[in-house]
Amino acid sequence: MPLLGLGLYRADDARLAVSNAASMGYRLFDTASSYRNEEEVGLGLKDSGLSREDVFVTTKLWNTAQRLGNIEGAFTRSLERLGLSYVDLYLVHWPVPGLILDTWHILEDIYRSGRARAIGVCNFTEADLAELLSHSSVVPAVNQIEYHPLFQRPSLISFCQANGIAVQASCPLARGAYLGREMLVKLAEKYHRSPAQIGLRWLVQQGISVIPKSTSLDRQLENTQIFDFMLTEAEMAMIGTLSEHFSVLNPPEDLLV
Repeated sequence: MPLLGLGLYRADDARLAVSNAASMGYRLFDTASSYRNEEEVGLGLKDSGLSREDVFVTTKLWNTAQRLGNIEGAFTRSLERLGLSYVDLYLVHWPVPGLILDTWHILEDIYRSGRARAIGVCNFTEADLAELLSHSSVVPAVNQIEYHPLFQRPSLISFCQANGIAVQASCPLARGAYLGREMLVKLAEKYHRSPAQIGLRWLVQQGISVIPKSTSLDRQLENTQIFDFMLTEAEMAMIGTLSEHFSVLNPPEDLLV
Protein backbone atom coordinates (compact mmCIF):
# COMPACT_ATOMS: atom_id res chain seq x y z
CA MET A 1 0.00 0.00 0.00
CA PRO A 2 1.49 3.37 -0.99
CA LEU A 3 2.25 5.88 1.76
CA LEU A 4 0.40 8.60 -0.16
CA GLY A 5 -3.03 8.31 -1.71
CA LEU A 6 -5.97 10.41 -2.81
CA GLY A 7 -8.94 10.56 -0.46
CA LEU A 8 -12.25 10.95 -2.27
CA TYR A 9 -14.71 11.76 0.51
CA ARG A 10 -17.38 14.01 -1.01
CA ALA A 11 -15.02 14.84 -3.87
CA ASP A 12 -16.50 17.04 -6.57
CA ASP A 13 -15.98 15.46 -9.99
CA ALA A 14 -14.20 12.40 -8.64
CA ARG A 15 -13.61 11.16 -12.18
CA LEU A 16 -11.46 14.15 -13.07
CA ALA A 17 -9.79 14.20 -9.66
CA VAL A 18 -8.68 10.59 -10.09
CA SER A 19 -7.38 10.97 -13.64
CA ASN A 20 -5.53 14.19 -12.75
CA ALA A 21 -3.99 12.65 -9.66
CA ALA A 22 -2.94 9.57 -11.59
CA SER A 23 -1.05 11.78 -14.05
CA MET A 24 0.90 13.25 -11.10
CA GLY A 25 1.95 9.85 -9.82
CA TYR A 26 -0.81 8.94 -7.39
CA ARG A 27 -1.48 5.22 -7.32
CA LEU A 28 -3.68 4.81 -4.21
CA PHE A 29 -7.32 5.88 -4.49
CA ASP A 30 -9.61 5.70 -1.47
CA THR A 31 -13.39 5.73 -1.85
CA ALA A 32 -16.40 4.14 -0.11
CA SER A 33 -19.93 3.10 -0.90
CA SER A 34 -21.19 5.92 1.32
CA TYR A 35 -19.25 8.50 -0.74
CA ARG A 36 -21.54 7.72 -3.69
CA ASN A 37 -18.79 8.20 -6.23
CA GLU A 38 -17.45 4.69 -6.86
CA GLU A 39 -18.66 4.77 -10.47
CA GLU A 40 -16.87 8.08 -11.08
CA VAL A 41 -13.71 6.70 -9.48
CA GLY A 42 -13.84 3.69 -11.77
CA LEU A 43 -14.24 5.92 -14.82
CA GLY A 44 -11.34 8.08 -13.65
CA LEU A 45 -9.15 4.99 -13.39
CA LYS A 46 -10.06 4.04 -16.96
CA ASP A 47 -9.34 7.57 -18.15
CA SER A 48 -5.91 7.41 -16.52
CA GLY A 49 -4.74 4.70 -18.89
CA LEU A 50 -2.97 2.92 -16.05
CA SER A 51 -3.05 -0.86 -15.92
CA ARG A 52 -5.05 -2.44 -13.13
CA GLU A 53 -1.90 -3.82 -11.53
CA ASP A 54 -0.44 -0.33 -11.19
CA VAL A 55 -3.18 1.12 -8.98
CA PHE A 56 -4.28 0.42 -5.42
CA VAL A 57 -8.03 0.82 -4.96
CA THR A 58 -9.75 0.94 -1.57
CA THR A 59 -13.47 1.00 -0.88
CA LYS A 60 -15.54 0.50 2.25
CA LEU A 61 -18.59 -1.26 3.63
CA TRP A 62 -21.28 0.97 5.13
CA ASN A 63 -23.17 0.33 8.38
CA THR A 64 -26.57 -0.30 6.78
CA ALA A 65 -25.30 -3.33 4.88
CA GLN A 66 -23.90 -4.72 8.12
CA ARG A 67 -27.23 -4.37 9.88
CA LEU A 68 -29.15 -5.90 6.97
CA GLY A 69 -26.71 -8.78 6.68
CA ASN A 70 -26.19 -7.81 3.04
CA ILE A 71 -22.42 -7.58 3.06
CA GLU A 72 -21.79 -9.82 0.06
CA GLY A 73 -24.34 -7.89 -1.96
CA ALA A 74 -22.87 -4.54 -0.93
CA PHE A 75 -19.39 -5.66 -1.90
CA THR A 76 -20.56 -6.97 -5.27
CA ARG A 77 -22.31 -3.69 -6.02
CA SER A 78 -19.14 -1.75 -5.14
CA LEU A 79 -17.15 -3.86 -7.59
CA GLU A 80 -19.75 -3.28 -10.28
CA ARG A 81 -19.76 0.48 -9.76
CA LEU A 82 -15.98 0.60 -9.82
CA GLY A 83 -15.89 -1.59 -12.92
CA LEU A 84 -13.31 -3.86 -11.30
CA SER A 85 -12.99 -7.60 -10.73
CA TYR A 86 -11.23 -7.04 -7.41
CA VAL A 87 -10.24 -4.28 -4.98
CA ASP A 88 -6.88 -4.05 -3.30
CA LEU A 89 -8.36 -3.23 0.10
CA TYR A 90 -11.90 -3.59 1.45
CA LEU A 91 -12.59 -1.88 4.77
CA VAL A 92 -15.31 -2.00 7.40
CA HIS A 93 -16.18 1.70 7.53
CA TRP A 94 -17.31 1.78 11.19
CA PRO A 95 -17.52 -0.84 13.95
CA VAL A 96 -21.23 -1.52 14.47
CA PRO A 97 -21.74 -2.78 18.04
CA GLY A 98 -22.75 -6.43 18.15
CA LEU A 99 -21.89 -7.02 14.49
CA ILE A 100 -18.10 -6.72 14.43
CA LEU A 101 -17.40 -10.45 14.30
CA ASP A 102 -20.25 -11.41 11.96
CA THR A 103 -19.19 -8.70 9.54
CA TRP A 104 -15.53 -9.64 9.70
CA HIS A 105 -16.13 -13.33 9.06
CA ILE A 106 -17.91 -12.46 5.81
CA LEU A 107 -15.03 -10.19 4.83
CA GLU A 108 -12.70 -13.12 5.46
CA ASP A 109 -14.69 -15.12 2.91
CA ILE A 110 -14.44 -12.26 0.40
CA TYR A 111 -10.69 -12.10 1.02
CA ARG A 112 -10.27 -15.83 0.49
CA SER A 113 -12.18 -15.56 -2.79
CA GLY A 114 -9.51 -13.20 -4.14
CA ARG A 115 -11.97 -10.40 -4.86
CA ALA A 116 -10.35 -8.29 -2.13
CA ARG A 117 -6.58 -8.59 -2.02
CA ALA A 118 -6.62 -7.38 1.59
CA ILE A 119 -9.26 -6.55 4.19
CA GLY A 120 -9.19 -4.12 7.06
CA VAL A 121 -11.14 -1.72 9.23
CA CYS A 122 -11.72 1.97 9.86
CA ASN A 123 -12.25 3.83 13.11
CA PHE A 124 -11.61 0.76 15.30
CA THR A 125 -10.42 1.28 18.86
CA GLU A 126 -8.07 -1.03 20.72
CA ALA A 127 -11.08 -2.76 22.31
CA ASP A 128 -12.71 -3.29 18.91
CA LEU A 129 -9.50 -4.72 17.49
CA ALA A 130 -8.91 -6.95 20.50
CA GLU A 131 -12.39 -8.45 20.10
CA LEU A 132 -11.79 -9.08 16.42
CA LEU A 133 -8.30 -10.54 16.86
CA SER A 134 -9.43 -12.98 19.53
CA HIS A 135 -12.14 -14.50 17.33
CA SER A 136 -10.80 -14.40 13.77
CA SER A 137 -8.16 -16.03 11.63
CA VAL A 138 -7.30 -13.05 9.42
CA VAL A 139 -5.58 -10.03 10.98
CA PRO A 140 -6.83 -6.71 9.55
CA ALA A 141 -4.26 -5.41 7.10
CA VAL A 142 -5.11 -1.78 7.90
CA ASN A 143 -6.84 0.36 10.50
CA GLN A 144 -7.80 3.67 8.89
CA ILE A 145 -8.26 6.24 11.64
CA GLU A 146 -8.32 9.98 12.13
CA TYR A 147 -4.75 10.91 12.95
CA HIS A 148 -2.94 14.23 12.63
CA PRO A 149 -0.84 16.58 14.80
CA LEU A 150 -3.89 17.78 16.77
CA PHE A 151 -5.28 14.27 17.36
CA GLN A 152 -2.51 11.83 18.23
CA ARG A 153 -3.29 8.35 19.46
CA PRO A 154 -0.03 6.72 20.56
CA SER A 155 -1.62 3.83 22.43
CA LEU A 156 -3.75 2.81 19.45
CA ILE A 157 -0.82 3.23 17.06
CA SER A 158 1.36 1.02 19.27
CA PHE A 159 -1.37 -1.63 19.49
CA CYS A 160 -1.73 -1.73 15.71
CA GLN A 161 2.00 -1.90 15.11
CA ALA A 162 2.44 -4.66 17.70
CA ASN A 163 -0.20 -6.73 15.92
CA GLY A 164 1.01 -6.17 12.36
CA ILE A 165 -1.80 -3.78 11.41
CA ALA A 166 -0.80 -0.87 9.18
CA VAL A 167 -2.16 2.53 10.15
CA GLN A 168 -3.61 4.87 7.57
CA ALA A 169 -4.49 8.45 8.48
CA SER A 170 -7.83 9.79 7.35
CA CYS A 171 -8.30 13.56 7.62
CA PRO A 172 -4.48 13.93 7.84
CA LEU A 173 -4.77 17.71 7.38
CA ALA A 174 -7.54 18.03 10.00
CA ARG A 175 -9.50 19.92 7.34
CA GLY A 176 -7.06 22.79 7.67
CA ALA A 177 -7.33 23.15 11.45
CA TYR A 178 -3.58 23.10 12.18
CA LEU A 179 -2.21 24.86 9.11
CA GLY A 180 -1.88 28.20 10.90
CA ARG A 181 -0.08 26.86 13.96
CA GLU A 182 3.10 28.84 14.57
CA MET A 183 5.30 25.78 14.96
CA LEU A 184 4.23 24.32 11.63
CA VAL A 185 4.47 27.67 9.89
CA LYS A 186 8.06 28.09 11.10
CA LEU A 187 9.01 24.58 10.01
CA ALA A 188 7.40 25.24 6.63
CA GLU A 189 9.54 28.35 6.25
CA LYS A 190 12.68 26.41 7.20
CA TYR A 191 12.08 23.68 4.62
CA HIS A 192 10.50 25.95 1.99
CA ARG A 193 7.31 23.94 2.18
CA SER A 194 3.73 24.53 3.27
CA PRO A 195 2.37 23.69 6.74
CA ALA A 196 0.27 20.98 5.05
CA GLN A 197 3.41 19.36 3.66
CA ILE A 198 5.01 19.46 7.10
CA GLY A 199 1.97 17.75 8.64
CA LEU A 200 1.91 15.06 5.96
CA ARG A 201 5.66 14.53 6.25
CA TRP A 202 5.33 14.08 10.01
CA LEU A 203 2.89 11.25 9.36
CA VAL A 204 4.68 9.40 6.58
CA GLN A 205 7.96 9.67 8.46
CA GLN A 206 6.28 7.47 11.09
CA GLY A 207 5.39 4.92 8.40
CA ILE A 208 1.74 6.01 8.40
CA SER A 209 -0.07 6.15 5.07
CA VAL A 210 -1.97 9.36 4.31
CA ILE A 211 -4.96 10.00 2.04
CA PRO A 212 -5.50 13.77 1.87
CA LYS A 213 -8.53 14.81 -0.13
CA SER A 214 -8.04 17.39 -2.85
CA THR A 215 -9.60 18.08 -6.22
CA SER A 216 -7.29 21.06 -6.83
CA LEU A 217 -4.44 20.37 -9.23
CA ASP A 218 -2.06 22.58 -7.26
CA ARG A 219 -2.92 20.94 -3.93
CA GLN A 220 -2.73 17.44 -5.38
CA LEU A 221 0.75 18.21 -6.67
CA GLU A 222 1.81 19.88 -3.42
CA ASN A 223 0.76 16.83 -1.45
CA THR A 224 3.09 14.61 -3.48
CA GLN A 225 6.14 16.71 -2.59
CA ILE A 226 6.75 15.25 0.86
CA PHE A 227 9.33 12.57 0.13
CA ASP A 228 12.46 14.60 -0.62
CA PHE A 229 13.10 16.06 2.84
CA MET A 230 13.17 14.79 6.43
CA LEU A 231 12.22 16.34 9.73
CA THR A 232 14.75 15.95 12.52
CA GLU A 233 13.98 13.80 15.55
CA ALA A 234 13.65 16.97 17.61
CA GLU A 235 11.17 18.45 15.11
CA MET A 236 9.15 15.23 15.07
CA ALA A 237 9.00 15.38 18.86
CA MET A 238 8.00 19.06 18.79
CA ILE A 239 5.04 18.32 16.54
CA GLY A 240 4.21 15.50 18.93
CA THR A 241 3.48 18.09 21.61
CA LEU A 242 0.61 19.64 19.61
CA SER A 243 -1.95 16.95 20.37
CA GLU A 244 -5.10 18.26 22.02
CA HIS A 245 -7.55 15.46 21.14
CA PHE A 246 -9.10 17.70 18.49
CA SER A 247 -11.25 15.57 16.19
CA VAL A 248 -12.88 16.61 12.93
CA LEU A 249 -14.45 13.22 12.19
CA ASN A 250 -17.82 12.66 13.83
CA PRO A 251 -19.33 9.17 14.14
CA PRO A 252 -22.42 8.74 11.94
CA GLU A 253 -25.76 9.36 13.59
CA ASP A 254 -26.76 5.71 13.45
CA LEU A 255 -23.93 4.87 15.87
CA LEU A 256 -24.97 7.52 18.39
CA VAL A 257 -28.36 6.07 19.34
